[in-house]
Amino acid sequence: MTSPDAVRPTTGRLNRRNLLALGGLGTAAAIIGGEAAKPGRAAAGPPFFDNPFRLGVASGDPLPDGVVLWTRLAPDPLAEDGRGGMPPESFGVRYEVAEDERFSRIVRRGAVEATPELGHSVHVELSGLAPAREYFYRFRVGPAISPVGRTRTAPAFDASVARLKLAVTSCQNYPAGYFVAYRDIAAQDPDLVVHLGDYIYQGPSAGNPALDRAHAPEKEITTLAEYRIRHAQYKTDQQLQAAHAVLPFLVIPDDHEVTNNYADDSGGGTSGDVFLARRAAAYQAYYENMPLRRTSVPHGPDIQLYRRVRYGNLAQFHLLDTRQYRSDQAKWSAGTAVGGYSPGALDPNRTILGDAQEQWLQEGLATSTARWNIIGNQTKFAPFDHKTGPGVAYDSADNWGEGYVADREQLLRFIATHRPSNPVVITGDAHRNWVFNLKADFSDPDSETLATEYLGTSISSGGDGSRNTVYGPTTDNPHMMFQNQQRGYIQVDVTPEQWRADFRVCDTVSVPDAPLYTVATFVTDDGKPGARRV
Repeated sequence: MTSPDAVRPTTGRLNRRNLLALGGLGTAAAIIGGEAAKPGRAAAGPPFFDNPFRLGVASGDPLPDGVVLWTRLAPDPLAEDGRGGMPPESFGVRYEVAEDERFSRIVRRGAVEATPELGHSVHVELSGLAPAREYFYRFRVGPAISPVGRTRTAPAFDASVARLKLAVTSCQNYPAGYFVAYRDIAAQDPDLVVHLGDYIYQGPSAGNPALDRAHAPEKEITTLAEYRIRHAQYKTDQQLQAAHAVLPFLVIPDDHEVTNNYADDSGGGTSGDVFLARRAAAYQAYYENMPLRRTSVPHGPDIQLYRRVRYGNLAQFHLLDTRQYRSDQAKWSAGTAVGGYSPGALDPNRTILGDAQEQWLQEGLATSTARWNIIGNQTKFAPFDHKTGPGVAYDSADNWGEGYVADREQLLRFIATHRPSNPVVITGDAHRNWVFNLKADFSDPDSETLATEYLGTSISSGGDGSRNTVYGPTTDNPHMMFQNQQRGYIQVDVTPEQWRADFRVCDTVSVPDAPLYTVATFVTDDGKPGARRV
């Protein structure tokens, strides 16, 4: 199911009145979806003359009986006021869902409101559909009809599922290169795309100016209007838009959807209410532009993001939020390091998940009956010794593996004690491919392997990358099985017997039609944690 099991953390630190005073926008408007929705006060006819569906369509968070359908009305996506060319009034949007692409067998019709309070976005939460089925959908406003989208429902919770195909993605920086991996993803036709964060980048352009893909606006964004424009710009990418149109997505943000390396109520050089107002704007724009359920409607600076998604008896996703509840990053210096770690990284009072989310994750793993338990995570879980030769240096303070050791070890101890079936961590953020065996004791290469981490490279962040490929184990990192610095994604094929990960990469993201190919394949066998190369 797609819920955090009724866990909704709140801070109470910034109420609506304070937020409005700081220039943010509280999300008070109701999200209307499903056939019960009626356009009510919506305008009868749109006053625009351009295509209102320039951001395309998308679907996400599939359940056995339904899925979320999304679009956003934006005839002028980069309009400076962030409204996408829409006037400040609501409009009725109709939708149709069919069993065939020609819409001769329509199974659902309905209407929703696209309101200015939510950036004229539309989130339709369908129910009553058949499990494990393909459906087609489209939207209409006035005479304008959207592109046709295709989606899939999940299998029934108790269904015996023989196979699940995934594409695991993260880190798409618009100025850094074309999103070429999405063309390959759509061609491979997985059941689901899992996006692990950095869907947008909040900063000014840092990429290849020859590509003519400069950020809009060309600055560090901080306001709701600016975040809306940045999301709209990314959605105009035709390869990303095409993948959204044919595949359901599971999305979870990392840091750049707000600002680099933020932690809880601080980031970008500010903290407290000032930063929380910015976070509220960023979260609202994120919700408006993603196929998320109404359980993720932001409440000021808070948003419910961690949740579970079940694929029959084969797989259960545990999607984590490692930004809202974390302690600030520890400061690392070689002179104070303990066993290569910052003393702060070892502090048991520091957390990356927060108490409520940690308990939720443990309960979910302990009670899961799925064959594979997939932990969707933003930052590297395994430690990595950055120092070649004698001595160790674990200095990447933003990730689990080196900056939040107490939480990392707590989860590994829990896995060792409760033995959930086939725990696999999938990760983004690092702009490279990695495979790690997750050890009971990383200082002892002979200690038990408890789980496996598959970390995927970026879609485009960091530019073209390089063919620098290393197969492990290595002397400095005996738990590392693979490292590669090209761009692409992980193509995953899951069966009851095996998890297979094909690392699909390209040689350049400076050419929009660059081909992708498999640079390496690793598998994890049922009941045998750890990875082996095939």
